[in-house]
Amino acid sequence: MTERTALYAGSFDPLTNGHLDVLKASLAVADTVYAAIGIHPGKKPLFSFEERVELIEAATKVELGKDSDRIRVVSFDGLVIDAARKHGSSIIIRGLRDGTDLDYEMQMAGMNETMAPELQTVFLPASPSVRTITATLVRQIASMGGDIRPFVPAAVAGALTAKFTK
Repeated sequence: MTERTALYAGSFDPLTNGHLDVLKASLAVADTVYAAIGIHPGKKPLFSFEERVELIEAATKVELGKDSDRIRVVSFDGLVIDAARKHGSSIIIRGLRDGTDLDYEMQMAGMNETMAPELQTVFLPASPSVRTITATLVRQIASMGGDIRPFVPAAVAGALTAKFTK
């Protein structure tokens, strides 16, 4: 049987429980999943690439245990399809929170299919308990001293608290 490899792209700034939920579900679809951190020169992320790698690795180790070995964290700075091809992925994973996400993601999947027909986009619905979580809202809550522990893994909560208490 051929190994199935998937790519799940995002900024992961920070990694949320929603991201973890989709990563966990993606392991049912693929043998290896690349968590691909998008690097955009014009954007100034809260966490550096290295910090995001550490947080993803720490959180997946706690949440997924031995299955965390099936997650590889990489960066990309161009098209998602190029990153998928580079890492031998035949699947692009996209998480969905609601109908608004679906409309946008369907457009992206259509464009990607035109450019890379060999890649299959797989939509994974977020679990109800994490559907409202966005990294933007988590950053805002953390910046105002709010309790972000329900929304992010423990390692991320600690890192966010450290960032905003400096």
